[in-house]
Amino acid sequence: MSSVIKITGLPRIGGEGSLFLKLHNRRVTHVEFQVQEPPRLFEALVRGRHAAELPDITARITSLSSVSCMIAACHAVEEACGIRIDGPLRQLRRLIQCGEWLENHALHIYMLHAPDFLGYKDAVQMARDHRDAVERGLRLKHVGGEIVTLIGGRSMHPINLRVGGFYKVPERAELAALKGSLEWACDACAKTIEWTAQFPMPHFERDYLWVCLQNDGEYPLFGQRVISNRGLDIALRDYDRHFHEICLPYSNALHSLLHDNAIFSVGPLARFNLNLDKLTPRARQAAHATGIGAGTRNPFHSILVRGIEALYACEEALRLISAYEPPPQPAEKVELQAGVGHGAAEAPHGLLYHRYRFDAQGLVLDAKIVPPSTQNQGIIEEDLRTFIPTVADAAASKLRLHCEQAIRNYAPCLACATH
Repeated sequence: MSSVIKITGLPRIGGEGSLFLKLHNRRVTHVEFQVQEPPRLFEALVRGRHAAELPDITARITSLSSVSCMIAACHAVEEACGIRIDGPLRQLRRLIQCGEWLENHALHIYMLHAPDFLGYKDAVQMARDHRDAVERGLRLKHVGGEIVTLIGGRSMHPINLRVGGFYKVPERAELAALKGSLEWACDACAKTIEWTAQFPMPHFERDYLWVCLQNDGEYPLFGQRVISNRGLDIALRDYDRHFHEICLPYSNALHSLLHDNAIFSVGPLARFNLNLDKLTPRARQAAHATGIGAGTRNPFHSILVRGIEALYACEEALRLISAYEPPPQPAEKVELQAGVGHGAAEAPHGLLYHRYRFDAQGLVLDAKIVPPSTQNQGIIEEDLRTFIPTVADAAASKLRLHCEQAIRNYAPCLACATH
């Protein structure tokens, strides 16, 4: 028996993409996750631009992960100039990224992914039977947006982040005003985890190569080292020595591979499995209650992990707010110079890498930007290659939905991927 699955215009993902899959005798003989988003050429657009412009320009690669883009760009410029931001300014960057994680995870869990598990076409249909849950998700997204707006100036494409720090920093009282919303959000995230833990989960596991950033003693929102579950432990500046990109004829986005052409995965599952010990006690307890407290190799559990990370983000935000003391100045002085800088952040859907080379005037000579969705294209295809045969007896319409659900496990942003 042979069949072909063609999905044009994949729904509930960011950007334009399609799937072409051939199935013969319960075996996938061909699979193409086609990224059709028109190339946006950001690496070329920033050439000749001043280093100080990079955070604002690269933020336009995406709307939902613009904070991560800005932080990665800032870190790259600062490394090239030989400085490292620490203290309250670093904590504010961590806090605004907690807001982005909460905003993004809530959107994906409730609006994009939950309908797959509960059998609805979209969140609007789902809201007829799960109104309280959908309203909870919308409010969680709003709380995340409040953090980003207060620190960044607005919730989408913030205007207050800059190389060296910020243009303006908040007062303690302004941050303290968020505590009530965040305390509610902690409980709402716990309910989110309990809710998603009841979803019918496909029984599917693979031996994944996980990759994420590492921060000593912290769950990684950003960092200067890249690690894996198979022994990789490198400085961020060595990223290009271990990872490379290839061009495939059916995709407008480059595919990322490790040096031995190994396919790897970035994102919530990678962070969770490599940093369980760095979660807050409540987040760890919630993970154990779902049965994945020791880690998981089931990609469909990503919806649970996003809830756990959202809970962590809320608790980490509360900790940062309680410890906050305004810095003496909103930004460190940065003396631009010729050199190469590497920066990275853990965007909600995975590791984001920036590298720039500057001349003595601080103008960009060349750039490399590797977003999470570029790195996850290969693993999405491998999941489909191994998962679809396990459900091959399903009706054609159901098989299509299985494919879509497996893709949405990674929350791909195809607009980001064709930067």
